[in-house]
Amino acid sequence: MKKIDNVAGQDLREMFSAATTWLEKSSADIDALNVFPVPDGDTGTNMMLTMRSTMEEAYRAPDHSASGVAHAMAKGALMGARGNSGVILSQMWRGLAEGLEGKESFTAADMAEALVKSAVVAYKGVSNPVEGTMLTVMKDAANEARKQVKQGTDDIIVVLEATVTAAGESVARTPRLLKVLKDAGVVDAGGQGIYTLLEGALRFLKGETELMRLRKPQIIVSELPLAAPLPQTAGVDEIPFGYCTEFLLKGEKLETETIRKRLEKKGESLIVVGDESAIRIHIHTLDPGNIIQLAVKLGTLHQVSIRNMDEQHQNFLEMQKERMPTTDTAVIVVASGDGLIDVFGSLGAAGVVPGGQTMNPSTKDILLAVENAPSDNVIILPNNKNIILTANQVQSLTQKKIKVVPTKTIPQGVVALLAFDYEADFKTNAEIMEKALSSVRTIEVTRSIRATKINGLQIKRRQPIGLLDDELAAAGDTELDVIDQILDKLDMENAEVITIYYGADTEADEAEQVSASITKQYPQLQIELIKGNQPHYNYIISVE
Repeated sequence: MKKIDNVAGQDLREMFSAATTWLEKSSADIDALNVFPVPDGDTGTNMMLTMRSTMEEAYRAPDHSASGVAHAMAKGALMGARGNSGVILSQMWRGLAEGLEGKESFTAADMAEALVKSAVVAYKGVSNPVEGTMLTVMKDAANEARKQVKQGTDDIIVVLEATVTAAGESVARTPRLLKVLKDAGVVDAGGQGIYTLLEGALRFLKGETELMRLRKPQIIVSELPLAAPLPQTAGVDEIPFGYCTEFLLKGEKLETETIRKRLEKKGESLIVVGDESAIRIHIHTLDPGNIIQLAVKLGTLHQVSIRNMDEQHQNFLEMQKERMPTTDTAVIVVASGDGLIDVFGSLGAAGVVPGGQTMNPSTKDILLAVENAPSDNVIILPNNKNIILTANQVQSLTQKKIKVVPTKTIPQGVVALLAFDYEADFKTNAEIMEKALSSVRTIEVTRSIRATKINGLQIKRRQPIGLLDDELAAAGDTELDVIDQILDKLDMENAEVITIYYGADTEADEAEQVSASITKQYPQLQIELIKGNQPHYNYIISVE
């Protein structure tokens, strides 16, 4: 790929125009993620509308330098900022403009410092910055950009690739920093928006505009996936959310700090940003009239928006219900590794209990997932022989109907879920899923924790070993050697598909070599390679 040392103002404009279109493709998905701090749940839409205003101003800018375009973007973002996320986004563009001040074009080093400045300015614009939000994602991404430059990287694409990767990882970590996200089993919506914008800009620079037309942005999966709590209707005794109040205040000699201090005790999620002539104000308050009365004494109000967040909350809950599967049966699985969790989620699992080998969940852990499942009929897939007994204890602790399909391995869990029939009833589905278990063989490859002799095998400490359907079957010098030995024991003539899930401690290049070797040996089979990111096992292989 061609190296890019320098980006001009016109390219800056075009890359974020493409990024805005990329964001627009997933705005509804981002809306559905929003749970913080209260459900004014249109983060994706707000960021998308803010970016439209940002880019409209950028295309009107008479100055086509990087500095001129960045300042136009900052102005457009401030004037068109929508919602909490839009106002914070406008401050990021303001920081970027400050970082590119006076520059005709910018280098990787310039970009890194401008991104750092974006994060700093955004943090300053929020009265009470909270970690685990879009602020954290921007900070982590900017710090990675600076790290790459300090290591001597001067290719803007290479730096931006690392920045996007860091942003994605930061988004996945947001539930670790914010309990409300952890409880809901989702990532921060604003952080997802930042990741999507950065990814869109990167794809443009890499020349992937045609690909962007055909694909949708990736929604990052939480590092701590859990069953999302079933939405509850707001009770009369609950504290009201109040009104999301925002407007643009224009005047002369306006003082942002003075205005911020006057509003601090009048609501939550306060953001006051701008300059002497124009200030964008966002606040969640129980008395929007009081805020408006204060503001009209300071100047003229524009783009006034007052939204009832209690109504938004009800709309949010209804939307969540609509997104749930229509079946009367929910499936709960036990798995560890974000890749594996992603697989089960894509197949329709209603919830995931983190656990597996050496990390067996408790009965309470599984019970919690069952109670949070959106159905009174729940099928549990333990995916480990040591968890089956624990899962069987749940029936006596809940009023829901429970059926444990005794899956002993991850591949068995996958084929069971694939067999699930949305038109079948609870009992029939449990029978269908259990019957499907015999259609798959499981190979698990790990390393021995000690020297031993078992099943006729003399095993050294840290030697690669392989299990076939949970029974020790091979030992060898390499993981591939072990896999080959076990495949030789199977009836490969009747096999159709091999799926390879590689673990957290396995490099992608190594996994691709294993996949290539198996493909060469069994060219008639369909081979799939998936990053399971599971602990302990270098490879979990499904043979169907």
